[in-house]
Amino acid sequence: MENIYSALQKRLNMYSLGFPETKSKIEITILKKLFSEEDAKLFLELSPMLETAETIAVRIGKNVNELQMHLEDMVKRGLLFKKAKDDIAKYGAIPFIHGIFEFQVKRLSKDLAMLLEQYYEEGLSKSVAKSTNMFLRPIPVNESIEYKSTVAPFEDAVAIIKQAPVIAVADCICRKEKKIVGKGCDKPLETCLMFGSMAEYYIDNNLGRKISSDEAIAIVKNAQKHGMVTQPGTAQNPAGMCSCCGDCCAVLLSIKRFPKPAEMVFSNYYAQTNDNCTACGTCVDMCQMDAIEITDIAHVNLDRCIGCGLCVMACTNDAIKLIPKEEKKIPPKTSGEQMMQMAKQRGIL
Repeated sequence: MENIYSALQKRLNMYSLGFPETKSKIEITILKKLFSEEDAKLFLELSPMLETAETIAVRIGKNVNELQMHLEDMVKRGLLFKKAKDDIAKYGAIPFIHGIFEFQVKRLSKDLAMLLEQYYEEGLSKSVAKSTNMFLRPIPVNESIEYKSTVAPFEDAVAIIKQAPVIAVADCICRKEKKIVGKGCDKPLETCLMFGSMAEYYIDNNLGRKISSDEAIAIVKNAQKHGMVTQPGTAQNPAGMCSCCGDCCAVLLSIKRFPKPAEMVFSNYYAQTNDNCTACGTCVDMCQMDAIEITDIAHVNLDRCIGCGLCVMACTNDAIKLIPKEEKKIPPKTSGEQMMQMAKQRGIL
């Protein structure tokens, strides 16, 4: 039944980074692989607003026990979100990214990975690029900022991690998918951090493991040493924090294809070289946006620099600094506000 899957595609396209239609209809093939018709019908009855099984059952006229079994089954397959508090479980619809895609991290087959790779090239990449600035935001490597006392807590990975009540770490779905299809890189795999209720979802469904704040900080620092960009969600209290590379990350790969990635990200810094440069090329190797070129010395292309600070960390000659932009951007306070802004930016609201 094609209509139910078309309706599901349209609904998912309303959330987060979208789920666009393509000429080949590869997105429908992906949905059919993940959702039965009954799954799709139930998903369409839900919204991101969390509800109990009892509330949903009354609203859609279903037996509550049968409905709860179906809801739990979809949660275990990464098709719905669940939050439990005081023995009360609530369920809600989720976006494709971050959501259904990432929740397949433990069940990602080669067949599904190939379909996702095709979909990314045919439509998802452009959709991701449209909302990158409100989805993830590069924040600078702490050691790359001279005046650390002036850095806002939302720009400090350590401060973000330490405020999280629960932390989970999971494999990077982007890096895993690329590896399955024979592409990508050999950077660390277990690098994606989840916080709060999202962390609890990952732990409860065996998608990730619970870790301490010290372990999380060590994971981020190790990722940075491997040339990975620290990117929390674009909210002051994000639900997660990614460590991204320019070879695998759906977000960085999308904007890397454009001539001016700097205009597409939520960033408050840019890199600048000085006369200490010896043209060694270390910063070129570290940069994930191809923003640095070597002539007589290293030159930063400000149209491409996203202000992550990896080049500063890599330089042994103190030849490159992060400079704060004149106009400072302030991210939305909550993930809910972030999603609302993304919807407005995409013309959904």
